[in-house]
Amino acid sequence: MSDPAAQAAVAAAIAAAVRTFNTELWTFYAFGVLITIVRTYARVKAVGIRDLRADDFIVWLAILLYTAQSTLAYFAVNHGQGLANNAMTDAERAALSPDSTEYRLRVFGSKIQVVGWTTYACLICTLKIAVLVFYIRLMEGLSNYFRIRIWIGFGLVGLTFVASVITIYGSCQPFSNYWQINPDPGNSCQGAVASPIVWVTFASSVVTDLYLIMVPLPMLWGTSLKLVKKLAATFVLGAGVFVLICSLLKTIFVTTDPVHGAQLAGEWGTREAFVSVVTTNLPMIFPLLKSWLKPLFGSALSSTGAASKHPSGFRTIGGGGGSSGVGQRRKPTSSKQPVTDSLSFSESAEHIVNSVKMQNLEGYTGLAAPTRPPSKGIMVSNEFKMVEDGISHKDGRDAKQVHESW
Repeated sequence: MSDPAAQAAVAAAIAAAVRTFNTELWTFYAFGVLITIVRTYARVKAVGIRDLRADDFIVWLAILLYTAQSTLAYFAVNHGQGLANNAMTDAERAALSPDSTEYRLRVFGSKIQVVGWTTYACLICTLKIAVLVFYIRLMEGLSNYFRIRIWIGFGLVGLTFVASVITIYGSCQPFSNYWQINPDPGNSCQGAVASPIVWVTFASSVVTDLYLIMVPLPMLWGTSLKLVKKLAATFVLGAGVFVLICSLLKTIFVTTDPVHGAQLAGEWGTREAFVSVVTTNLPMIFPLLKSWLKPLFGSALSSTGAASKHPSGFRTIGGGGGSSGVGQRRKPTSSKQPVTDSLSFSESAEHIVNSVKMQNLEGYTGLAAPTRPPSKGIMVSNEFKMVEDGISHKDGRDAKQVHESW
């Protein structure tokens, strides 16, 4: 079918596919940036600009990498026409002139693939580091056992990142074979469909994503939260499973369709990056969304829970931990009742001073019965409140009381 009508139909189909790709690409990108902006707004609203933590800045480094990856995908499809040094027979390679437009496009597309894989590895690693830093804040005040699990996560993410980079830059030698057209450089040097890169990055995603999901969930299900709250928190903290699904689909499509491997790698790489950006920011946005939706759903978004020995971060996803310098301490009052401040859903844990460890918090019941020892644990009430009293005891200690609900 070499008639002009058939060629025009093929060209129209390609143009339509490119427009669809561009719409999807930049829609995902815009939404990913918007999600990050909303996350930053939620955090600033909760703790102020001065008390933002490391993960609040790491996600913006990830946005820079996401911008680079989206731009590379755009150029690979729009300027490189989805071509690379794969999906060619030996005869086609020999017949392709180095002076032809197709030859230059294939070289260009092959180089884009190498840079794209590198950017992808850096982006995914950065997002996972942001998640681990958030876990530190989520479990702040607990025993070293939980911190060790988080540090193991850092090591795992670092090792898988190094393995991915070594595979990208070491599996094809000499390195210039990545954009060699003739003779066939072999699968390992066809960046779009290189099996070593595809499988190592996929294995890295499986190992790290599953580990990151399993770090907070066992502790979550050991709390006394109601079942519906546990399920909601599980969805928020376990949303990384959607990243695994995208990674799996990318691996399947790229390995089973080598003809369109370059285009598929760009499409599914972009989708995986988008899902990663959203799931990384979701725990921070969830409290803000709940406060926005509460007027519509009323008491359905509030519940009474029993006391729990676990960190308040599980009841306030997006909070967790405080930072020194938060000016929320109240001066002691002459009242015998605790001074109570009503706080929004996402604020509570952010207003606990670093020096106060969660396992050392004491429930203060007032001065009416001074001979009774204060009860241990974190008290949970219907209203989302925090109480911090500076009433001095004879031994010089302050009684601290925190009332929170998720």
